Amino acid sequence: MRSVMVGVLGLGALLVSFAVVFFLWSPTTATSVPTSAPATTTAAAAAVVSAPKATPAASGLSETTGSIGSAPPARLPVSVAAAPACQNPDALGVSRTVEIDTTDGPGFGLETFKQHDFLQPGEIVLTFDDGPWPHNTPAVLAALAANCTKALFFAIGEHSMWAPEILRQVAAAGHTIGSHTWSHKDLAKLSVQDGKDEIEKGISAVRWALGVPPAPFFRFPALSHAPEMVTYLGERNIGIFSTDMDSLDFKIHKPDQVIASVLAKLKKNGKGIVLMHDFQRATAEAAPELLRQLKVNGYKVVFVKAKTTLSTIAAYDDMIVKNVKLPTLSDHPTSSVVRTIPD
Repeated sequence: MRSVMVGVLGLGALLVSFAVVFFLWSPTTATSVPTSAPATTTAAAAAVVSAPKATPAASGLSETTGSIGSAPPARLPVSVAAAPACQNPDALGVSRTVEIDTTDGPGFGLETFKQHDFLQPGEIVLTFDDGPWPHNTPAVLAALAANCTKALFFAIGEHSMWAPEILRQVAAAGHTIGSHTWSHKDLAKLSVQDGKDEIEKGISAVRWALGVPPAPFFRFPALSHAPEMVTYLGERNIGIFSTDMDSLDFKIHKPDQVIASVLAKLKKNGKGIVLMHDFQRATAEAAPELLRQLKVNGYKVVFVKAKTTLSTIAAYDDMIVKNVKLPTLSDHPTSSVVRTIPD
């Protein structure tokens, strides 16, 4: 009898594992939005960046390799409701939205790439790396929402699996989500295969956390652009984001200094893709005042979206599944499973 029970339990575990793998493997489709190139965009950039026809007015990160704790719930597609009308008359807002065709892996950010400069004087793109992270990412999201503006987030794979519910909040708020490797390793210091593994595991983890494909956008950790990996991303049709200015908020531990750093560099450059980190507490604390100061100083936010979504590779999806320990059949949100009751 004992051997029969063990056999039944083993078969049950196998069936649960198969169900999880099948869910994550299921294919998705990519959609695009009709576009027309803005008149002010340069000819070289116009082929890559276009504007939709209707546009509404800590210290450095350690390279963690820790194992996943308790299993996050099964991922369901993110439902993004229409954003309510902005209630803040002094909000920074979004000046325009651009759509990027990532075919052959174009690069953006004048610190590294010189071909595609789609920003006009006074325009900025807000970007945040290294999330999702408890407390800090939600604080950044709250500041962005209060200012009715949008940003581009580059999520780390491991962090996405530790805090999938936070990454889903980023998506639900209507921001764009790209990837930032699995564990934030410097790809220039890895073999070509290990570098590919870092990239693809990160993409699969973000896909798993969201329940839908991320944007085909990628940023190298430490902006260390290994040539072989740049080529690989091009073959995968993934757009690469460097930066026009680094806030250096990973070195700055005071919110007022983060604000001063961003404003000083914007004043010097006049525009740009701004690199910050929602992983950093100082940045999270600085966000409300920084966004207010950007508005006061006349800067206009350009929101970046992708023409298509990014398909994952099945073998890497399987690797991600192995990091999800003891999967359950429940897909209910925590708020419906656990609640505080009166004493």
